[in-house]
Amino acid sequence: MRIEKRTIVITGATSGIGLGLKNIFKSIGDVVIDISRTSTDYAVDVSDEKKLKSTFDEIYKNHGEIDMLICCAGFGVSGAVELIDEKTAKRQFDVNFFGTSNACKYAIPKMKKDGKIFVVASATSLFPVPFRAYYCASKAAVDSFARSLRMELSQTSIQVTSICPCDIKTNFTENRIKDYATNERYGQSIKLSTEPTEKSEKRRMKCNVAVKKIYKICEKKHLKPRYIVGAEYKFLNIIKRLFSVKIMDDATTKLFYKKENKKGR
Repeated sequence: MRIEKRTIVITGATSGIGLGLKNIFKSIGDVVIDISRTSTDYAVDVSDEKKLKSTFDEIYKNHGEIDMLICCAGFGVSGAVELIDEKTAKRQFDVNFFGTSNACKYAIPKMKKDGKIFVVASATSLFPVPFRAYYCASKAAVDSFARSLRMELSQTSIQVTSICPCDIKTNFTENRIKDYATNERYGQSIKLSTEPTEKSEKRRMKCNVAVKKIYKICEKKHLKPRYIVGAEYKFLNIIKRLFSVKIMDDATTKLFYKKENKKGR
């Protein structure tokens, strides 16, 4: 157990990666504070900017300066861009992007001089797929935000990094908002393209394995701008340097866009 306890704030620590990290940090003696809708610490929807700001004010008042901020809160939306309603699309960005950016915004003034910020993006922020455009875009925005913030804080000792995990066995997929609405343009392709990702649990990285990898990143003395968690995506990240965007996108389309079998009609 550590002699000096750190104050670590995690958004979305009631499940998945956030919960796993919370348990590890608490086990080594750190003070871990969870901000999420169902939290027993601070029950806050990260998309509520006013409430989020007052929450960080209260955390600072009760616990002092923050050593580490880990932004895990987020959810997914799948469906065709033209058929997803505007409210759902905006909600995707309000939680995934603004929930992350505002958490950073209000944590920075209350962080220790050598504090660390970790934003959890996604491998799909680097490798977008069809029928998850809003989710991929929100995570790409998070990844880009982290890089810009890292530059802004480059003259300080506060470090920032983006973490892009592969597919992990959590309840994230189960909780994803799945919009199977379609028209003649897509037929059954939306459902056919989405369902295989719902049924690929056996191929996903175990949550405890991913959490341990991310925890090791959190404990690094010097952080890189981005970390990819998952060997297959690390390999793809190398491969994409060798091929054009068109080739990579065409390959992704063939892999993930499932066409309706119209034989016999």
